Amino acid sequence: MNSLAPRSDFPLLAANPGLHYLDSAATSQKPRSVIDAIVRFYETTNANPHRGAYTLSVQATEAYHNARVRIARFFGVADPATLIFTRGTTDSINLVAGSYGRSTVRAGDEIVITAMEHHANFVPWQQLALEKKARLRIVELEADGTLDLDRFRETLSGSTRLVAFNHVSNALGTVNAVREIAALARAAGAVSVCDGAQSAPHMRVDFPALGVDFYAFSGHKMCGPMGSGGLIGRRDLLEAMPPYQTGGDMIEFVRDSDTTWNVLPHKFEAGTPSAADAVGLAAACDYLDALGMDAVAAHEKTLLRLAYERLAAMDDVTIYGPVPEKRSGALSFTMTDVHPHDLATILDGEGVCIRAGHHCAQPLMRRLGVPATARASFYLYNDEADIEAMVRGMEKARKLFAGAPAPSVGEIAGASAS
Repeated sequence: MNSLAPRSDFPLLAANPGLHYLDSAATSQKPRSVIDAIVRFYETTNANPHRGAYTLSVQATEAYHNARVRIARFFGVADPATLIFTRGTTDSINLVAGSYGRSTVRAGDEIVITAMEHHANFVPWQQLALEKKARLRIVELEADGTLDLDRFRETLSGSTRLVAFNHVSNALGTVNAVREIAALARAAGAVSVCDGAQSAPHMRVDFPALGVDFYAFSGHKMCGPMGSGGLIGRRDLLEAMPPYQTGGDMIEFVRDSDTTWNVLPHKFEAGTPSAADAVGLAAACDYLDALGMDAVAAHEKTLLRLAYERLAAMDDVTIYGPVPEKRSGALSFTMTDVHPHDLATILDGEGVCIRAGHHCAQPLMRRLGVPATARASFYLYNDEADIEAMVRGMEKARKLFAGAPAPSVGEIAGASAS
């Protein structure tokens, strides 16, 4: 099968015809249209938004505002002021934890997360619980790496104030039942926070239909620039929350003894905004919508099935996570007698880029009983040839390590980003 998007749309891939990029869960490649939009902003519109009355600053402000409207529309959001620009999912979740969480969670309250969260949706809640003397409760996984909703329901209580969970696991590829989990949280009187880092790039996401209170996403995983992303939230919650950072355009009026805050979305966007990145992310939304998010999801599902079948046929390969019908386009696995880092290095020599490590999900790795896995993740520019190149590389690794001693847990080093 061919790729959904031509490699020629992506300058890096076009310049490297022998490259098989299978690490889009970490970050996606950028199409020419996104790069051009960023360059065009700096060449024609560069000025500080909201700061000047001169024409160029007004144009920069308009470009920044229009980008917000465009990105909000991508997520089905009619009120663009409820989209807060951040540096990405990690920043967005820290915003909720540091603002809503810190101002509402009390001693004895409970925060519920799942065992499949990556650190960005684990550590902020863990630290908030420690600070507030609240209880962090972790919903354990089923044997196939999915969540059981009855177990989830039993974990919630009248003390639950926050429920945080990912839409799609970065390490297992598991797709969670967002609407059902959000409904359970709401019934328990809790606010829900959905980590959309691995769903926004890969499937149609309609924020109102999800039923969650907050949704965090990263721009760089969905063809946008690094350091871009956002938090979408319920207006009433955002308006009630205190600022996360202070300074710049988030301020309304400063007196000697106190300060009042600007309206949404500016209240949460301190300092000079990353206007060019917002414009680039809006261009990424244009690119994805032109392809169609349903087509993107279908393409990745086909690639995932092909890869899953090829790897499942190998006796020395263990696949982690559910069957293809319950997962998105990320596939984690290990090979007997071949350390994931060694496998990634050998594949790199064959022009195949995969991730190896704990994927910023150390609690999950402990539950899986492994220190690390290899992970291939698929996107709109991948095709069957990428999978075949990975399989050839794995066969080479098998021959190289035949009879070699198995690696130990202590040999694991380093972290890997999601």
